[in-house]
Amino acid sequence: MTTLIESEEHKALRTAVAALGRRYGREYLTRTVAEGKPLAELWSDAGKLGYLGVNLPEEYGGGGGGITELSIVLEELGAAGSPLLMLVVSPAICGTVISRFGTEAQKHAWLPGLADGTRLMAFGITEPDAGSNSHRITTTARRDGADWLLTGRKVFISGVDMADAVLIVGRTEDARTGRLKPCLFIVPTDAEGFQKRPIDMELNAAEKQFELVLDDVRLPADALVGDEDAGLLQLFAGLNPERIMTAAFAIGMGRYALGRAVEYARDRTVWKTPIGAHQAIAHPLAQAHIDLELARLMMQKAARLYDAGDDIGAGEAANMAKYAAGEACVRAVDQAVHTLGGNGLTREFGLASLITAARVARIAPVSREMVLNYVSHQSLGLPKSY
Repeated sequence: MTTLIESEEHKALRTAVAALGRRYGREYLTRTVAEGKPLAELWSDAGKLGYLGVNLPEEYGGGGGGITELSIVLEELGAAGSPLLMLVVSPAICGTVISRFGTEAQKHAWLPGLADGTRLMAFGITEPDAGSNSHRITTTARRDGADWLLTGRKVFISGVDMADAVLIVGRTEDARTGRLKPCLFIVPTDAEGFQKRPIDMELNAAEKQFELVLDDVRLPADALVGDEDAGLLQLFAGLNPERIMTAAFAIGMGRYALGRAVEYARDRTVWKTPIGAHQAIAHPLAQAHIDLELARLMMQKAARLYDAGDDIGAGEAANMAKYAAGEACVRAVDQAVHTLGGNGLTREFGLASLITAARVARIAPVSREMVLNYVSHQSLGLPKSY
Protein backbone atom coordinates (compact mmCIF):
# COMPACT_ATOMS: atom_id res chain seq x y z
CA MET A 1 0.00 0.00 0.00
CA THR A 2 1.56 3.29 -1.09
CA THR A 3 0.48 6.89 -1.10
CA LEU A 4 1.29 9.84 -3.31
CA ILE A 5 1.67 12.31 -0.46
CA GLU A 6 4.44 10.64 1.52
CA SER A 7 7.95 12.05 1.38
CA GLU A 8 10.97 9.93 0.59
CA GLU A 9 11.89 10.10 4.30
CA HIS A 10 8.48 8.73 5.25
CA LYS A 11 8.76 5.95 2.71
CA ALA A 12 12.19 5.04 4.07
CA LEU A 13 10.82 5.01 7.63
CA ARG A 14 7.94 2.79 6.53
CA THR A 15 10.33 0.35 4.84
CA ALA A 16 12.68 0.19 7.83
CA VAL A 17 9.90 -0.35 10.38
CA ALA A 18 8.29 -3.00 8.17
CA ALA A 19 11.61 -4.88 8.17
CA LEU A 20 11.71 -4.79 11.97
CA GLY A 21 8.11 -5.98 12.13
CA ARG A 22 8.85 -8.92 9.86
CA ARG A 23 11.73 -10.00 12.11
CA TYR A 24 9.18 -10.52 14.89
CA GLY A 25 5.84 -11.07 13.14
CA ARG A 26 2.60 -12.64 14.27
CA GLU A 27 4.17 -15.81 15.63
CA TYR A 28 6.23 -13.78 18.10
CA LEU A 29 3.16 -11.89 19.29
CA THR A 30 1.05 -15.04 19.61
CA ARG A 31 3.76 -16.91 21.51
CA THR A 32 4.42 -13.98 23.85
CA VAL A 33 0.73 -13.49 24.61
CA ALA A 34 0.34 -17.21 25.33
CA GLU A 35 3.21 -16.94 27.82
CA GLY A 36 1.54 -13.97 29.50
CA LYS A 37 4.51 -11.72 28.81
CA PRO A 38 4.82 -8.18 27.40
CA LEU A 39 6.36 -7.60 23.98
CA ALA A 40 9.57 -6.50 25.68
CA GLU A 41 12.05 -7.58 23.00
CA LEU A 42 10.23 -5.79 20.18
CA TRP A 43 9.66 -2.72 22.36
CA SER A 44 13.36 -2.60 23.26
CA ASP A 45 14.54 -2.99 19.67
CA ALA A 46 12.10 -0.37 18.41
CA GLY A 47 13.39 1.99 21.10
CA LYS A 48 17.04 1.40 20.26
CA LEU A 49 16.31 2.11 16.61
CA GLY A 50 14.62 5.39 17.51
CA TYR A 51 11.11 4.40 16.41
CA LEU A 52 9.34 4.77 19.77
CA GLY A 53 10.31 8.41 20.15
CA VAL A 54 10.20 9.49 16.54
CA ASN A 55 7.56 12.11 17.46
CA LEU A 56 9.41 13.56 20.46
CA PRO A 57 11.78 16.58 20.39
CA GLU A 58 15.38 15.90 19.42
CA GLU A 59 16.75 17.80 22.43
CA TYR A 60 15.18 15.16 24.68
CA GLY A 61 16.34 12.14 22.73
CA GLY A 62 13.49 11.92 20.24
CA GLY A 63 13.43 11.96 16.46
CA GLY A 64 12.06 15.47 16.09
CA GLY A 65 9.10 14.32 14.01
CA GLY A 66 5.43 14.22 14.84
CA ILE A 67 2.37 12.03 15.05
CA THR A 68 2.66 11.60 11.27
CA GLU A 69 5.87 9.64 11.73
CA LEU A 70 4.73 7.76 14.83
CA SER A 71 1.56 6.61 13.05
CA ILE A 72 3.74 5.13 10.29
CA VAL A 73 5.66 3.15 12.91
CA LEU A 74 2.53 1.69 14.49
CA GLU A 75 0.83 0.96 11.17
CA GLU A 76 3.81 -0.94 9.79
CA LEU A 77 4.32 -2.98 12.95
CA GLY A 78 0.61 -3.84 12.83
CA ALA A 79 0.79 -4.79 9.17
CA ALA A 80 3.58 -7.21 10.11
CA GLY A 81 1.30 -8.79 12.70
CA SER A 82 3.00 -7.42 15.82
CA PRO A 83 1.56 -4.03 16.76
CA LEU A 84 2.63 -2.24 19.95
CA LEU A 85 -0.49 -0.88 21.62
CA MET A 86 1.56 1.14 24.12
CA LEU A 87 2.79 3.30 21.24
CA VAL A 88 -0.68 4.85 21.40
CA VAL A 89 -0.21 5.63 25.08
CA SER A 90 3.40 6.22 26.13
CA PRO A 91 4.94 8.37 23.37
CA ALA A 92 1.76 9.52 21.61
CA ILE A 93 -0.40 10.67 24.55
CA CYS A 94 1.97 11.03 27.50
CA GLY A 95 5.03 12.08 25.52
CA THR A 96 3.04 14.65 23.57
CA VAL A 97 1.41 16.16 26.65
CA ILE A 98 4.70 16.40 28.53
CA SER A 99 6.61 17.82 25.56
CA ARG A 100 3.92 20.45 24.95
CA PHE A 101 3.00 21.41 28.51
CA GLY A 102 5.53 19.92 30.91
CA THR A 103 8.22 21.81 32.82
CA GLU A 104 11.84 21.51 31.79
CA ALA A 105 12.37 19.20 34.75
CA GLN A 106 9.49 16.95 33.65
CA LYS A 107 10.76 16.87 30.08
CA HIS A 108 14.30 15.94 31.14
CA ALA A 109 12.99 13.35 33.61
CA TRP A 110 10.63 11.55 31.23
CA LEU A 111 11.07 12.23 27.53
CA PRO A 112 14.48 10.55 26.97
CA GLY A 113 13.22 7.33 28.59
CA LEU A 114 9.92 7.42 26.71
CA ALA A 115 11.88 7.96 23.48
CA ASP A 116 14.30 5.05 23.86
CA GLY A 117 11.79 2.70 25.52
CA THR A 118 13.60 2.38 28.84
CA ARG A 119 10.67 4.10 30.60
CA LEU A 120 6.99 3.69 29.93
CA MET A 121 3.99 5.74 30.99
CA ALA A 122 0.34 4.66 31.00
CA PHE A 123 -2.65 7.00 30.71
CA GLY A 124 -5.66 7.04 33.02
CA ILE A 125 -8.84 8.85 32.06
CA THR A 126 -11.76 6.36 31.96
CA GLU A 127 -13.79 5.89 35.15
CA PRO A 128 -16.49 3.37 36.09
CA ASP A 129 -19.24 6.00 36.34
CA ALA A 130 -18.05 8.49 33.73
CA GLY A 131 -17.83 6.41 30.55
CA SER A 132 -17.79 8.63 27.47
CA ASN A 133 -18.66 11.70 29.53
CA SER A 134 -15.23 12.90 30.66
CA HIS A 135 -16.90 15.91 32.31
CA ARG A 136 -18.14 13.50 35.02
CA ILE A 137 -14.68 12.42 36.11
CA THR A 138 -14.60 12.30 39.91
CA THR A 139 -10.95 11.50 40.62
CA THR A 140 -10.08 14.54 42.72
CA ALA A 141 -6.85 16.27 43.67
CA ARG A 142 -6.76 18.51 46.72
CA ARG A 143 -3.89 20.51 48.12
CA ASP A 144 -2.20 19.54 51.35
CA GLY A 145 0.44 22.14 51.99
CA ALA A 146 2.78 22.06 49.01
CA ASP A 147 1.63 18.55 48.04
CA TRP A 148 -1.38 17.12 46.23
CA LEU A 149 -3.57 14.29 47.50
CA LEU A 150 -5.20 12.31 44.70
CA THR A 151 -8.23 10.07 45.28
CA GLY A 152 -10.40 8.17 42.80
CA ARG A 153 -10.81 5.16 40.51
CA LYS A 154 -9.94 4.41 36.89
CA VAL A 155 -10.81 1.45 34.65
CA PHE A 156 -9.53 -0.02 31.38
CA ILE A 157 -6.07 1.43 31.82
CA SER A 158 -3.61 -0.32 29.50
CA GLY A 159 -0.17 -1.57 30.44
CA VAL A 160 -0.01 -0.41 34.06
CA ASP A 161 2.06 -3.47 34.99
CA MET A 162 4.76 -2.35 32.55
CA ALA A 163 4.60 1.36 33.38
CA ASP A 164 6.81 3.47 35.60
CA ALA A 165 4.01 5.99 36.04
CA VAL A 166 0.48 6.80 34.92
CA LEU A 167 -0.58 10.18 33.57
CA ILE A 168 -3.83 10.53 35.50
CA VAL A 169 -6.68 12.83 34.55
CA GLY A 170 -8.09 14.22 37.78
CA ARG A 171 -9.97 17.29 38.90
CA THR A 172 -9.10 20.15 41.19
CA GLU A 173 -11.60 22.42 42.86
CA ASP A 174 -11.72 26.07 41.90
CA ALA A 175 -11.79 27.95 45.20
CA ARG A 176 -13.57 30.89 43.58
CA THR A 177 -16.45 28.99 41.99
CA GLY A 178 -16.45 25.61 43.73
CA ARG A 179 -16.44 23.94 40.30
CA LEU A 180 -14.20 21.01 39.49
CA LYS A 181 -11.80 21.37 36.57
CA PRO A 182 -9.64 18.72 34.86
CA CYS A 183 -5.90 18.50 35.49
CA LEU A 184 -3.13 16.05 34.62
CA PHE A 185 -0.82 14.41 37.16
CA ILE A 186 2.19 12.11 36.81
CA VAL A 187 1.59 9.31 39.34
CA PRO A 188 4.39 6.76 39.94
CA THR A 189 3.06 3.21 39.97
CA ASP A 190 4.93 2.49 43.19
CA ALA A 191 3.36 5.43 45.05
CA GLU A 192 1.79 4.68 48.43
CA GLY A 193 -2.00 4.38 48.07
CA PHE A 194 -1.78 3.41 44.37
CA GLN A 195 -3.42 0.04 43.70
CA LYS A 196 -3.92 -1.84 40.43
CA ARG A 197 -6.14 -4.83 39.70
CA PRO A 198 -6.10 -6.69 36.36
CA ILE A 199 -9.42 -6.85 34.50
CA ASP A 200 -10.26 -10.32 33.17
CA MET A 201 -10.55 -9.78 29.41
CA GLU A 202 -11.45 -12.22 26.64
CA LEU A 203 -9.31 -10.12 24.35
CA ASN A 204 -5.96 -11.81 23.71
CA ALA A 205 -3.37 -9.06 23.92
CA ALA A 206 0.08 -8.59 25.38
CA GLU A 207 -1.07 -5.39 27.04
CA LYS A 208 -3.28 -6.11 30.06
CA GLN A 209 -6.12 -3.87 31.24
CA PHE A 210 -6.34 -2.63 34.81
CA GLU A 211 -8.62 -1.00 37.32
CA LEU A 212 -6.84 1.58 39.47
CA VAL A 213 -7.68 2.74 42.97
CA LEU A 214 -6.01 5.91 44.23
CA ASP A 215 -6.43 6.35 47.97
CA ASP A 216 -5.00 9.72 49.03
CA VAL A 217 -1.93 9.25 46.86
CA ARG A 218 0.47 11.98 47.96
CA LEU A 219 2.19 13.76 45.08
CA PRO A 220 4.70 16.60 45.07
CA ALA A 221 3.70 19.95 43.59
CA ASP A 222 5.66 19.21 40.42
CA ALA A 223 3.53 16.13 39.65
CA LEU A 224 1.03 18.50 38.01
CA VAL A 225 1.62 18.73 34.25
CA GLY A 226 1.00 22.14 32.74
CA ASP A 227 -1.29 24.88 33.94
CA GLU A 228 -3.88 24.10 36.57
CA ASP A 229 -6.32 26.33 34.66
CA ALA A 230 -5.79 24.81 31.20
CA GLY A 231 -6.84 21.22 31.79
CA LEU A 232 -9.21 20.70 28.86
CA LEU A 233 -6.79 22.23 26.35
CA GLN A 234 -4.00 19.99 27.62
CA LEU A 235 -6.25 16.95 27.81
CA PHE A 236 -7.38 17.16 24.19
CA ALA A 237 -3.81 17.79 23.08
CA GLY A 238 -3.28 14.18 24.13
CA LEU A 239 -6.61 12.75 22.99
CA ASN A 240 -6.25 13.79 19.34
CA PRO A 241 -2.96 11.84 18.95
CA GLU A 242 -4.69 8.92 20.69
CA ARG A 243 -7.41 8.85 18.01
CA ILE A 244 -4.89 9.16 15.18
CA MET A 245 -2.76 6.37 16.59
CA THR A 246 -5.80 4.16 17.14
CA ALA A 247 -6.53 4.62 13.45
CA ALA A 248 -2.96 3.53 12.65
CA PHE A 249 -3.39 0.49 14.89
CA ALA A 250 -6.60 -0.47 13.08
CA ILE A 251 -5.22 0.12 9.60
CA GLY A 252 -2.15 -2.00 10.35
CA MET A 253 -4.31 -4.83 11.69
CA GLY A 254 -6.59 -4.62 8.67
CA ARG A 255 -3.63 -4.73 6.32
CA TYR A 256 -2.24 -7.80 8.05
CA ALA A 257 -5.55 -9.65 7.79
CA LEU A 258 -6.04 -8.62 4.19
CA GLY A 259 -2.53 -9.73 3.30
CA ARG A 260 -3.11 -13.19 4.73
CA ALA A 261 -6.41 -13.48 2.86
CA VAL A 262 -4.94 -12.36 -0.47
CA GLU A 263 -2.09 -14.84 -0.12
CA TYR A 264 -4.55 -17.64 0.61
CA ALA A 265 -6.92 -16.64 -2.22
CA ARG A 266 -4.03 -16.57 -4.67
CA ASP A 267 -2.77 -20.04 -3.73
CA ARG A 268 -5.85 -21.99 -2.67
CA THR A 269 -7.20 -23.93 -5.65
CA VAL A 270 -10.62 -25.55 -5.73
CA TRP A 271 -11.46 -27.45 -8.89
CA LYS A 272 -9.22 -25.82 -11.53
CA THR A 273 -8.62 -22.21 -10.49
CA PRO A 274 -7.42 -20.31 -7.42
CA ILE A 275 -10.38 -19.08 -5.39
CA GLY A 276 -9.12 -15.51 -5.82
CA ALA A 277 -10.09 -15.67 -9.49
CA HIS A 278 -13.75 -15.74 -8.48
CA GLN A 279 -15.31 -12.34 -8.02
CA ALA A 280 -17.27 -13.47 -4.95
CA ILE A 281 -13.87 -13.73 -3.26
CA ALA A 282 -11.91 -11.05 -5.15
CA HIS A 283 -14.36 -8.15 -4.98
CA PRO A 284 -14.85 -8.08 -1.19
CA LEU A 285 -11.08 -8.16 -0.74
CA ALA A 286 -10.70 -5.31 -3.22
CA GLN A 287 -13.34 -3.35 -1.31
CA ALA A 288 -11.49 -3.96 1.95
CA HIS A 289 -8.31 -2.63 0.35
CA ILE A 290 -10.11 0.50 -0.83
CA ASP A 291 -11.64 1.10 2.61
CA LEU A 292 -8.25 0.80 4.31
CA GLU A 293 -6.64 3.18 1.81
CA LEU A 294 -9.38 5.77 2.34
CA ALA A 295 -9.06 5.49 6.11
CA ARG A 296 -5.32 5.95 5.85
CA LEU A 297 -5.75 9.15 3.83
CA MET A 298 -7.96 10.62 6.56
CA MET A 299 -5.47 9.50 9.19
CA GLN A 300 -2.67 11.22 7.30
CA LYS A 301 -4.74 14.39 7.05
CA ALA A 302 -5.42 14.33 10.79
CA ALA A 303 -1.75 13.76 11.61
CA ARG A 304 -0.62 16.57 9.30
CA LEU A 305 -3.13 18.98 10.84
CA TYR A 306 -2.08 18.05 14.34
CA ASP A 307 1.62 18.35 13.60
CA ALA A 308 0.97 21.75 12.01
CA GLY A 309 -0.60 22.98 15.24
CA ASP A 310 -4.22 23.04 14.04
CA ASP A 311 -5.83 21.42 17.09
CA ILE A 312 -9.39 22.23 16.02
CA GLY A 313 -8.99 20.88 12.49
CA ALA A 314 -7.10 17.89 13.81
CA GLY A 315 -9.90 17.11 16.26
CA GLU A 316 -12.46 16.72 13.49
CA ALA A 317 -10.13 14.76 11.21
CA ALA A 318 -8.84 12.53 14.03
CA ASN A 319 -12.35 11.48 14.97
CA MET A 320 -13.22 10.77 11.34
CA ALA A 321 -9.98 8.83 10.84
CA LYS A 322 -10.56 6.73 13.94
CA TYR A 323 -14.13 5.95 12.82
CA ALA A 324 -13.16 5.10 9.24
CA ALA A 325 -10.21 2.96 10.30
CA GLY A 326 -12.23 1.04 12.87
CA GLU A 327 -14.92 0.21 10.33
CA ALA A 328 -12.38 -0.70 7.64
CA CYS A 329 -10.45 -2.92 10.03
CA VAL A 330 -13.53 -4.88 11.14
CA ARG A 331 -14.62 -5.45 7.54
CA ALA A 332 -11.12 -6.48 6.44
CA VAL A 333 -10.74 -8.97 9.30
CA ASP A 334 -14.20 -10.44 8.79
CA GLN A 335 -13.64 -10.82 5.06
CA ALA A 336 -10.23 -12.39 5.62
CA VAL A 337 -11.72 -15.00 7.95
CA HIS A 338 -14.51 -15.78 5.48
CA THR A 339 -12.00 -16.05 2.63
CA LEU A 340 -10.15 -18.79 4.49
CA GLY A 341 -13.35 -20.54 5.54
CA GLY A 342 -12.68 -23.06 8.30
CA ASN A 343 -8.97 -22.30 8.11
CA GLY A 344 -9.77 -18.77 9.17
CA LEU A 345 -10.70 -20.08 12.61
CA THR A 346 -7.55 -22.14 13.16
CA ARG A 347 -4.54 -21.14 15.23
CA GLU A 348 -2.32 -21.93 12.25
CA PHE A 349 -3.48 -18.89 10.30
CA GLY A 350 -3.84 -16.56 13.29
CA LEU A 351 -6.87 -14.63 12.07
CA ALA A 352 -9.58 -15.76 14.49
CA SER A 353 -8.12 -13.78 17.41
CA LEU A 354 -8.37 -10.64 15.30
CA ILE A 355 -12.18 -10.92 15.22
CA THR A 356 -12.26 -9.68 18.80
CA ALA A 357 -9.22 -7.41 18.55
CA ALA A 358 -10.62 -5.57 15.52
CA ARG A 359 -13.62 -4.43 17.55
CA VAL A 360 -11.37 -2.46 19.89
CA ALA A 361 -11.03 0.36 17.36
CA ARG A 362 -14.82 0.64 17.20
CA ILE A 363 -15.06 0.96 20.98
CA ALA A 364 -11.93 2.70 22.24
CA PRO A 365 -10.74 5.30 22.94
CA VAL A 366 -14.11 6.72 21.94
CA SER A 367 -17.08 4.76 20.63
CA ARG A 368 -18.21 5.00 17.03
CA GLU A 369 -21.50 6.47 18.24
CA MET A 370 -19.72 9.30 20.08
CA VAL A 371 -17.69 10.03 16.95
CA LEU A 372 -20.93 10.30 15.00
CA ASN A 373 -22.26 12.61 17.71
CA TYR A 374 -19.13 14.76 17.36
CA VAL A 375 -19.43 14.98 13.59
CA SER A 376 -23.16 15.69 13.66
CA HIS A 377 -22.70 18.49 16.22
CA GLN A 378 -19.34 19.98 15.30
CA SER A 379 -19.18 19.38 11.55
CA LEU A 380 -22.85 19.56 10.58
CA GLY A 381 -24.12 21.94 13.24
CA LEU A 382 -27.01 19.72 14.33
CA PRO A 383 -28.43 20.10 17.84
CA LYS A 384 -27.41 17.80 20.69
CA SER A 385 -29.68 15.14 22.12
CA TYR A 386 -27.90 15.17 25.49
